[in-house]
Amino acid sequence: MTWDHDTQPEPSAADESGPASPPAHEAPTVETARPVSDAPTVEQPAAPAPSAWQPPVPPQAAPAPAAWPGATPAAPPPPGPSMPSAPPVAGQQAPPASWAGYGSSLSQGAPPVQPPSPPYYGGPPTPPPPLPPVGPSSPPRRAGVLRLFAAGVVGALLVLAGFGARIAMEDDDAPAAIRPTTVSTITQAPIDPDEEPLAAVAAAVSDSVVQIELDDGLGSGVVFDNQGHVLTNAHVVGTSTSVTVRDADGNAYDGRVLGVDTGTDIAVVAVDGLDLPAAALATEVPVAGQTAIAVGSPFGLEQTVTAGIVSAINRPVDNDRGVVVNMIQTDAAINPGNSGGALLNKEGELIGINTAIFSQSGGNDGIGFAIPVGTATKVADKIIAGESTAKAGLGIQGKPETPTGDAGAYVDQVIPGGAAERAGIQVGDLIVAVDGFEIRSFDQLRGVISSYSPGDSVTVEVERGGDTVSVEVTLGTRTD
Repeated sequence: MTWDHDTQPEPSAADESGPASPPAHEAPTVETARPVSDAPTVEQPAAPAPSAWQPPVPPQAAPAPAAWPGATPAAPPPPGPSMPSAPPVAGQQAPPASWAGYGSSLSQGAPPVQPPSPPYYGGPPTPPPPLPPVGPSSPPRRAGVLRLFAAGVVGALLVLAGFGARIAMEDDDAPAAIRPTTVSTITQAPIDPDEEPLAAVAAAVSDSVVQIELDDGLGSGVVFDNQGHVLTNAHVVGTSTSVTVRDADGNAYDGRVLGVDTGTDIAVVAVDGLDLPAAALATEVPVAGQTAIAVGSPFGLEQTVTAGIVSAINRPVDNDRGVVVNMIQTDAAINPGNSGGALLNKEGELIGINTAIFSQSGGNDGIGFAIPVGTATKVADKIIAGESTAKAGLGIQGKPETPTGDAGAYVDQVIPGGAAERAGIQVGDLIVAVDGFEIRSFDQLRGVISSYSPGDSVTVEVERGGDTVSVEVTLGTRTD
């Protein structure tokens, strides 16, 4: 954990709760507080400018030049100009699959996928693709000009004739009638939450969602208390100590980065004089299938609202620090610039902070991830209080697969002197629950343990020799 970007190292990967993740590979792809790379474009050769109309070319004239540079001269064209045809454009290959945020295997029991360099959200808006060149048009025909001129004359005569007929029919002594001008105004109708719940949520939280701007990119943030503190992602602010915070009305404020926790990808920005309402925080854990609404600034398009459902909960996602966070998975559209923004339920309550996507194309593929609001605010409160955000460790190592294939976290090694050894956990134990929370894989266990703090006491249920045993463990600090 870095505090205002000091050099104090944070506890790292091969933690007490599991083996270290290998370092992430660097790759210039999607999602972050760095600019988003654009897809390659194919340059089109400039089309020749249209020439003025010329009389027919005599047979002995030289052949017309080739339409494109390097083309072989063709036989003399027939009288009149010709239209060059565009050369074929080479097809583009799809980019390889990559994480636009954290990396993780989505299948239970599989080792977490290590991402390329963190292509987190937060890049500048992607410019629109260039318009294709316009080819030369055929020269005007004299006959066409004459027809247009004749049509114009006829139209003018008809207009004059109608005008004269109207004058002839009107009473010269009658006063001219003046029609009043009607001015219409458009007012926004009140939103009925029962008829338009998504619109009601968007209207209710728009003032709580802000845009975070840096010199090399942007992201989103959420006001979460009445002291002007803004929740966002650590990868959005990066190593910056100050950012610009812009509200829904376009007003800009100076923000100070109070601290970051790269383990959970949470940062807190303090803004003096920021008088915006705090978002309501959800108190209940979401369930798969319920409505999910994302609000943020994808590609710099502030106050963008997208909607979908909660696709899954407690999805273990490994980051480049070897820390696993059990996240909310959603299919609400999340793109670069959404990072740090809000994920809400249909009551308008904040359920998560959008942080990453899994994508094979570099864009939204309908698999996005948000840090649960309980995890995010717990870390944020510690940052504001100046407390350590070190992660808890259980003091064991394990493998993705269990020897029997049963669900759970298999204990392959107990670290001497660690929390598990002190509590009596043994090699060969199968951990199936922590404080009543069901454990289905070793990665999920790592995510659960990382949500606690060193010194917390938890009840660990293990299967040993056909029996289920409950063990009280006082957690240690996650170490390499």
